Parts: sequence; C-alpha cells; structure tokens
Amino acid sequence: MPSHKSVEKVVRQIKRRTLVNKARISRIRTFVKKVEDELRSFGKNAEITEATIKASLVSAEKELMRGTSRGVLHKNTAARKVSRLHRKAKKILGN
Repeated sequence: MPSHKSVEKVVRQIKRRTLVNKARISRIRTFVKKVEDELRSFGKNAEITEATIKASLVSAEKELMRGTSRGVLHKNTAARKVSRLHRKAKKILGN
C-alpha cells in the first residue's frame, strides 16, 4: 500500500486511465469486427451492401486513428490494420 499522498493519487490516476484505455481499445475492436463481419456476410445477406461496408470502413478507420491520437495504439499498428481492412474490402468488393 502506498504511504505517500502523491503515490496514492498516482495509483488512482492509473486505475482511471486503465479503465478509459480499455474502453477505447474495446470500442476500436468492435468497429473492426463489424467491418470484418460485414465483409464475411457480403453476398449472403441482402441487407449488407457496398455502401454499408464502405461506411463501416470509414468509421473503423476514424476510430483507429483516434486511438493513435489518444495514445492507445501505435500509429504503425493502426495504419497496418486499416491497410489490411481496405485490402480485404477491395478483394471482396472488387473495386
């Protein structure tokens, strides 16, 4: 147990930041999974169109880049994930 007030405050800050960062990472993963699921079910499900996939791609890319600016992800990691998502989409959509 910390014995100084300043160390107690640091511990509180770390707990708070950890919760916030976990929520951010979870949100990013949710957006990425949504795109991957839509790509998997494209053609099988009539509700999923090219427009919905492109909109999901844009929102996932935006969320990944927001994660880099907030310090949750490294910029190269986010760029790699975005690149892979776009490559999968291009392969499935054909344009």
